[in-house]
Amino acid sequence: MEVNDSFDIDKIVIWILLIILPIFLFFASFLLGRYPVAPVDVVKTVLSPIFPSLTVSPAISSIVFNIRLPRIVAALAVGASLAIAGSAFQGIFRNPLVSPDLLGVSQGAGFGAALAILLSLGNAFIQLFAFIFGIISVFITYTISKAYRAGGILVLVLAGTAVSAFFSALISGTKFIADPYDKLPQITFWLMGSLSSITFEDLAMISIPLIIGLVVIIVLRWHLNILSMGDEEARSLGLNPDKIRVIVIAACTLVTSAAVSISGVIGWVGLVVPHICRMIVGPDHKILVPASLSFGASFLLLIDTLSRTVISIEIPLGILTAIIGVPIFLYLLRKGYSQW
Repeated sequence: MEVNDSFDIDKIVIWILLIILPIFLFFASFLLGRYPVAPVDVVKTVLSPIFPSLTVSPAISSIVFNIRLPRIVAALAVGASLAIAGSAFQGIFRNPLVSPDLLGVSQGAGFGAALAILLSLGNAFIQLFAFIFGIISVFITYTISKAYRAGGILVLVLAGTAVSAFFSALISGTKFIADPYDKLPQITFWLMGSLSSITFEDLAMISIPLIIGLVVIIVLRWHLNILSMGDEEARSLGLNPDKIRVIVIAACTLVTSAAVSISGVIGWVGLVVPHICRMIVGPDHKILVPASLSFGASFLLLIDTLSRTVISIEIPLGILTAIIGVPIFLYLLRKGYSQW
């Protein structure tokens, strides 16, 4: 009885921490930046729309509401999306080395954004092209895999590798013909990942596909445990593994495409975060998926805060996530490989 009580207390503590962590980082991120803001000023600024009598500096109000708030919300949304998609993909493909860009969504989105930049289209079209081409790349991958009926998951993964390489070549082609003084730096910077120019309009554009995809994954997380045991086990329990897999892949594609369309290509979040959460809460996807959502949001928000505070110039997110994510992943691989 004491063991069970201790186990329940540990689970409660873990869930409290997973709830508190993103909330704490949300408020802490307002204080940090090139222009530090005092906690009292942040509280007064946030409450000023409710209590008009509070006097707030226009400069601080602009920093909090127009610059940091949309960026903080975007970091939370993108981190949660990439982490939850990575967790779902690792379950349905039964492979701990799987990440959300397995089927080519990041490379497709990258080509869409590069093409829009090359055509001198506005920021809204860059996001739209990235989102559409991210979905197109996964659709091509799935169509190719269905041409080989006996291939199953292996052919799907190989098709994703081929499609990723194809869109990577197209990205290289757009960079080759781009103006080296104007378009090429824009394409390169976008591909490295950044939230520096995010606005509430950008968030509004991706809100619907993001919410739909997240809800579907969370609702179907109960089935991921069965899919991770294999198709035969799933069929014996009355599930249609092919149907569930298609729905989960579609949902993961929606959230990943939406996230990449506003942030650029950010690696390692969808690979490392599910491993960390798996070591904390275990492999049960009923718990692992929401834990990945919480920790993924916190992880990317912390990375984004570091990117704009460590040095005088902003570090692209893709660089920081790789520098921090690779050592963490190698450590987790050494410590937790046998537990997978």
